Amino acid sequence: MAQTARADYGLDAPGIVRGFLIGGAALIVAGVAVAAASATNAATIFGRAATITGAICLIEGVLMWWSSRVGKMHARDRLLDDLHLRGDERVLDVGCGRGVLLIGAARRVPQGAAVGLDLWSQSDQGDNRPDATLANARAEGVAERVTIESGDMRRMPFPDAAFACAVANLSIHNIESRDGRREAIGEIARVLVPGGRVALMDFKHVGQYADDLRTAGLTDVRVSGPNFWIFPPVRTVTGEK
Repeated sequence: MAQTARADYGLDAPGIVRGFLIGGAALIVAGVAVAAASATNAATIFGRAATITGAICLIEGVLMWWSSRVGKMHARDRLLDDLHLRGDERVLDVGCGRGVLLIGAARRVPQGAAVGLDLWSQSDQGDNRPDATLANARAEGVAERVTIESGDMRRMPFPDAAFACAVANLSIHNIESRDGRREAIGEIARVLVPGGRVALMDFKHVGQYADDLRTAGLTDVRVSGPNFWIFPPVRTVTGEK
């Protein structure tokens, strides 16, 4: 019997995770080796400092790995639960990556559609490519209502008022400039229908997102408390057009 394919949503920031794990292990080894080779005060201080720093790096690497493989699924479900989708909306996932939010939304809109937009950066997520996202949609049984587009969130290839809801997870912060992030928020507001809702989850710049949503005319804009299912902890910015 052929084995059913399982969805794989990838590892977020794979270079950083590898750096923490490999660097942390190397620091611990170096610290223990130096402390064992010499009994001087300098060697002891260096050994302890290197060991402690290495342990911290290892812990952060493990937390980031766990966040990518387990925690983000819980965070995704909380975000989508709070949107109270009817089931017939068109939902946009901005910076969809391998589809964790996109496909979660598609499962909740059986009479609607979920559209993902991404530049497919390999540094932000491991093996980030359209084929991987579509394979996950097929594995989750929602391929018929998932579509993806390649494009820049600052210049979205969609008409005005195209979506009832827009979501994003750890994507907008990858735009380095403040003006660029403002442009992305403006585009999100532009493609929402009147009464459309937005939910943007990120670990930094959330105050800026809230300010820019208000400037773009959205109401009831709120920033949630920290969500510890993802590491570093995230907050969610919500609002209505």
